[in-house]
Amino acid sequence: MLILVLMVPLVSNAQKVKARFENQFSGWTTVNFNDQTGYQLGGRYIPTLSLSDSLGRSQTLSAEISLNAYGNYFTTGSNNSDFNGNIKPYRLWLRYTLPRLEFRIGLQKINFGSASILRPMMWFDRIDVRDPLQLTEGVYSFLSRYYFQNNVNIWFWTLYGNQDPMGWEVVPTKRHTPEFGGRIQIPVLKGEAAVSYHHRKAETAFDTSFMISNVMYPEDRLGIDGKWDLVVGVWFEAVVKHNHIIKFWLPTWETYFNVGIDYTFGLGNGLNVITEYFRYGSMSKLTDNAIPINFSALSVNYPFGLMNTINGIIYYNWDLQDWYRFISFQRRYDYLSLYLMAFWNPDRFALYSISEDRNLFAGKGIQLMAVVNF
Repeated sequence: MLILVLMVPLVSNAQKVKARFENQFSGWTTVNFNDQTGYQLGGRYIPTLSLSDSLGRSQTLSAEISLNAYGNYFTTGSNNSDFNGNIKPYRLWLRYTLPRLEFRIGLQKINFGSASILRPMMWFDRIDVRDPLQLTEGVYSFLSRYYFQNNVNIWFWTLYGNQDPMGWEVVPTKRHTPEFGGRIQIPVLKGEAAVSYHHRKAETAFDTSFMISNVMYPEDRLGIDGKWDLVVGVWFEAVVKHNHIIKFWLPTWETYFNVGIDYTFGLGNGLNVITEYFRYGSMSKLTDNAIPINFSALSVNYPFGLMNTINGIIYYNWDLQDWYRFISFQRRYDYLSLYLMAFWNPDRFALYSISEDRNLFAGKGIQLMAVVNF
């Protein structure tokens, strides 16, 4: 409601407002060769209205409104099928900008960090690098950013009304409580480094021997990341999270670490290779030995001319000795993109969090997707 009220100046000054309306239609079909072959048919429509108005003196007021309408039909044969779908806001924000200052409020995407595939700084999104559409839920928030002349920039944010877990979270946020944090990015040699902080109050239900009770606890996380363009691209991300709780099944401390490199070889049209190592640890005390989870990832991308691209991604879980394999072929036209994807993964999926869509990247299968943008 606040966003709509603040948009009144744009609407009342409609003759000067720049408006752009975009549509994205996507449809897909998936065949999953698990113990029982599963079939999925799905579709999605995302309309987006963008408005912008110059207020003079290098001031701009802009807004974006978009919806996410989707439906999925899944079946493994007769008498065993399921359908889910929804229509909900995807983006709904208002932005006020000055030459070095920006304010944005509403349902928006907030993401940052240096890693490409396995991202410890994935705090407010759930972008899967294998998703051709790179979709993620937004967060209801207020974000401000200031840019200094020496390329230093400072972020501050406040979130409210986002109860569902985000990023790597498994415990939801306590209802009707704000979250807050910030980030500072500074140039360092031929790249940049940053420090980020976020605080929230989490709440979850525990089944004790007598009853189910809700437990609320504060959570703080501190992250640092950096990226440099040397002979190869080099980056790292590191996060320490402190759960202020000393009972039940939650660890008191959690650590996330990623290091990666990328390079484009001068072969043909250019062969881009990205590799990353990711480590997660949990412990009762920060000085204890962590219970680790280790992943490595390798991504290879090669364009065939201007219209065709092939991309392959391999993950390896060092602790469970599991392989995750994914390959995608894309063909692009002016308004149409076609994707043929194949995957071969463990039946128990341990990568990324499952969204509202059924996760058919578990097991083995193929997917065909068509995307229309206009």
